[in-house]
Amino acid sequence: MQTIDWDHFQAIALHAGTITHAEPFPEARRPAYKLTVDFGPDLGIRRSSAQITDHYSTDDLVGRQILAVVNFPPKQIGPMRSECLVTGFYSEDGGVVLAVPDKPVQNGARLG
Repeated sequence: MQTIDWDHFQAIALHAGTITHAEPFPEARRPAYKLTVDFGPDLGIRRSSAQITDHYSTDDLVGRQILAVVNFPPKQIGPMRSECLVTGFYSEDGGVVLAVPDKPVQNGARLG
């Protein structure tokens, strides 16, 4: 594993946000949802595609806080433009389990 210094870590903007809308993304190559995430007044609302269909339904996601990278450049994924990267861990079954704050935090709160 490559090591990084503190400056490299701080270059990654990992922020908490709350999912306000989730819908199926049938145009995606792999099963995914389209998410709308509120990162608070400074970062605003961002959209993302997330391959988290194995462990979550759209109803499970709305209102849930997540952790996302918000300083990647936007990426075109099929017909949608993804503006952040929702983070998670691969479980033993290959599905993705979301990385989430243990307790509620303010939308926009930065990790680190």
